[in-house]
Amino acid sequence: MSQVVSFSLFRFGSWRARVWAFVMMGLARRHLRKVESINFWKLCGSGSGEGFTPIPNTSVYAILATWPDEASATRAIENDPLFQRYKTHASEHWSLFMSTDTARGAWSGKTPFIPTQHYKTGPLVALTRATIKPSIAARFWRRVPNISSVIGQDPNVLFKIGVGEIPLLHQVTFSIWRDAAQMANFARTGPHAEAIKAVRDEGWFNEELYARFTLISDIGTWGGTSPLAKVDIA
Repeated sequence: MSQVVSFSLFRFGSWRARVWAFVMMGLARRHLRKVESINFWKLCGSGSGEGFTPIPNTSVYAILATWPDEASATRAIENDPLFQRYKTHASEHWSLFMSTDTARGAWSGKTPFIPTQHYKTGPLVALTRATIKPSIAARFWRRVPNISSVIGQDPNVLFKIGVGEIPLLHQVTFSIWRDAAQMANFARTGPHAEAIKAVRDEGWFNEELYARFTLISDIGTWGGTSPLAKVDIA
């Protein structure tokens, strides 16, 4: 069996649904610990716009998890009572399933993603996660709008969102790219490259993790359709 990583997004429309989702950031933890076959998991809120801002978006929340295989992941997200409750309250939901190509760093002191080394050409997912030092937070967020504007205009980005466990200090970026070459080109140029240099030179993060994934499948829609509808992930 090979580990599978799921990333589930939920959009909540009414204020009642948004309050429910916010409260579940605390209450869902107890149930998630009991979900069959789940291993590492994280509940996340999102930022406004495309998520790459320090201003919370009260309508979008995410659950990231790891599973022993695709069947376990799909079964839980389609049938588990907690995921069913999220879907019932949400106006839209989308879950993506992936296998890990590469991963380095730690998340809450753990190494959650197990590389399979079964590389495929074509679309891929990039995930970064960092715990930002409080003394650096203002400097970090001043750079983010420049990076966000560039990635937002890049036609090679199929999907992008910023989420996090704690506003301002725990940041996760999640993006889907047409291919590895285009993703690498973005990382090496412009404001993103400048930010990476500052991270290294000035020690912005207490903890960081970088991972790359191969797409397996998805369930649901986002913005009325699957973001993967126009790409071949077979």
